[in-house]
Amino acid sequence: MNIRSLTRGDGVVIGAAVVLFIASFLDLSGYDCPSGVDCSGYSANAWDSLSILMSIYLAGIIGAALLIVSRALPGRKVVGFELGQFGAAFTVFSLWTMFWTIIDAGDAGAGLILGLLAAIVLAGAAVAAPLVPALKAPLLGAPRPAQGVQAAYGQQPGQGYGYPGGQQAFGAQPGQPQPYGAQPGQPGQPEHQQQAAQQAPQGGGAPAGDFTPFWFAVPVARPLYGEDGAPNPIAELAPGTWYLAVEQRGPGLIAQTQDGRRGVLQDTTGIQRG
Repeated sequence: MNIRSLTRGDGVVIGAAVVLFIASFLDLSGYDCPSGVDCSGYSANAWDSLSILMSIYLAGIIGAALLIVSRALPGRKVVGFELGQFGAAFTVFSLWTMFWTIIDAGDAGAGLILGLLAAIVLAGAAVAAPLVPALKAPLLGAPRPAQGVQAAYGQQPGQGYGYPGGQQAFGAQPGQPQPYGAQPGQPGQPEHQQQAAQQAPQGGGAPAGDFTPFWFAVPVARPLYGEDGAPNPIAELAPGTWYLAVEQRGPGLIAQTQDGRRGVLQDTTGIQRG
C-alpha cells in the first residue's frame, strides 16, 4: 500500500483507532473501592467482558481497518457494499453501543470515558472524510519523482519534457507546472512551433510513436482503471503525489503508480505536468 495515498481523514481514523485500543485496557468502572473490601469485579477492563470488547472496542478497530484497506483496494465490494461503507457502519455501531453502555454504567471509568471520546472521533472522521475538503487533503506531501524512473524510459535524470524542474511546455514560464492538454501555438511562439501545433492531432492526443513519458499530478482523487477495460478501478490516484504517464490511450493516459501498477486514467481534466 502506498502511504502517500492516505488522506488526513485516514490519519484521524488511524489515530482514533489506536486510542480506542489503548482504552480497552483501562478500567471500565470508576468505583472507589473501600478499604478491606474485595472489589476485583469493579476493576475489570474490556478484555474481561467479551460482549463489550467485541461490540465496542474491536468493532471500532475493525471498522478503521476496513476504511484503510478500502483506500488500498478501491472498488472492492462484499455482498454489494464497498469496504469503506462496511468500515463506516462498524464505527457508527461502536459509537452507538458505547453511548448507551456509558449511560447504563452510572460510574464510568477511564476505559469507557476515553473509549467514548475515541469512538466519537472515529465515527466522525469515517463519515466526514469523504465530504470535508480539509480531510480529503493528502496526509503526506508529494515527493519529487525518482530520477531512476525517468532514466528507465530512455531519458537522462532531471531532463525531458514533463519532469518536475525539467524542460517546460512551449511558452511556459520556468518552474511553473503546466496543465495537461494546454494548447500550444499561442501568440508569441516561433512560427515553426505554431505550425507544429496546427499539425498535431485533434482531441489532445499525441501519436503513439512521439509520446514522451512525463510526470503529472491530479487535482482531486481519481480512479485508475485496468488496461483490460474492466469497470472496477484497480487503484486511486491521490492529489499531492506524482505519477508517471507512459502512454497515450485516446483521450486518456496510461499511468503507472509508485508501486508499479499500470492502468488507464480516463479523466485527465485539470491534471498538472511536473
